[in-house]
Amino acid sequence: MKLIKNGRVIDPKTAFDGQADIMIDGHKIVKIGANLSAEAATVIDATGKIVAPGLIDVHVHFREPGQTHKEDIHTGSLAAARGGFTTVVMMANTNPTVSTVETLTEVLASANREAIHVKSVATITKGFDGQNLTDFEALLAAGAVGFSDDGIPFTDAGRVRAAMQAAAKFDTILSLHEEDPQLTGVLGINDGAVAHKCGVTGAPAVSEYSMVARDAMLALDTKARVNFQHLSSGESVDVVRFAKSLGAHVSAEVTPQHFSITEAAILTHGTKAKLNPPLRRESDIKKLIAGLQDGTIDVIATDHAPHTEAEKAQDIIKAPSGMTGLETSLSLGLTHLVAPGHLSLMALLEKMTINPAQLYRFDAGYLAENGPADLVIFDADAVRQVADDFASKASNTPFIDQHLQGVIAYTICDGEIVYQA
Repeated sequence: MKLIKNGRVIDPKTAFDGQADIMIDGHKIVKIGANLSAEAATVIDATGKIVAPGLIDVHVHFREPGQTHKEDIHTGSLAAARGGFTTVVMMANTNPTVSTVETLTEVLASANREAIHVKSVATITKGFDGQNLTDFEALLAAGAVGFSDDGIPFTDAGRVRAAMQAAAKFDTILSLHEEDPQLTGVLGINDGAVAHKCGVTGAPAVSEYSMVARDAMLALDTKARVNFQHLSSGESVDVVRFAKSLGAHVSAEVTPQHFSITEAAILTHGTKAKLNPPLRRESDIKKLIAGLQDGTIDVIATDHAPHTEAEKAQDIIKAPSGMTGLETSLSLGLTHLVAPGHLSLMALLEKMTINPAQLYRFDAGYLAENGPADLVIFDADAVRQVADDFASKASNTPFIDQHLQGVIAYTICDGEIVYQA
């Protein structure tokens, strides 16, 4: 039994924000109230700290199987716990891809050994071929929580529509990466002044928002649940807002990097700031923040994408896109959204707890008696300098040495302490 005392408890599901104690017994919260006590309980003093539902990240790459030199499910889970996350959803772009029940079963067997909740999507198409749909029914029965060909955009609208029809039939969710390869030059860099300084033609915003527009209308037509991953373009926010106004069952996510820094980071951090879709302009950040404020963007997700130092040391064209994010995500939200007054702390946590839980229909992301004992305890005001000492195998991030707000004190999953500072 554990007793969390004297913390400021914030639960976005009920909008509760006040001082309270929380009693945990086994995997459940058994009591929330004032001045709780129990002789046999292990007491955690949360004075001066926030007690919130464990964070949920619906977009991570743990590279297992096939690329475990970059990350594996165990090190990814350690990074997640250190960042305050108690539930994550892995993408399926592994080697082999998670396109069969056999591969999914292997991945979930590894995931089930971890101290946090590690879920996985399966691919929409077999081996990311963009044409042949996987067996949605069998993969859902085997434990897939949704479907995504993340990293490989669909160029064939007919196959997207077929996938949405299948998703609607089985009442599951599709998560889509939107970047039209016919409209892009070098991926990972916004097409503009910075890309031209680097001597390349980059990926323009229209490559993203044109596909978002197409697929939003297909979602409206098919009535499928569709999540647009890692929006980077202000126009994409406008399109999603319009699609929602029409009644489409669409949602959207944004990464901390996309609302924190611009394409200019390429000039100072090189390939550590290269990712798909790319960092864009200050005007895009303003629209992303507006989308978070009005609910157009439902979820903050990291797109945690580890790569080795040698891979990132290649030139700007050859280096892979992506950056790690689990261990800096909450701090970036506190620093760039809450501190400037763009979002309340309640609203930030909503995007990182109950909203992603509801998106994937997880019994998670809230604090309630008889509810799951998945919590994060953090100091929202403390400032830390990001050090290159991650639990992840990788450190491909431009945020090293930056001073960010927010320090995780404890992460508790299923009633057990899985990280303690």
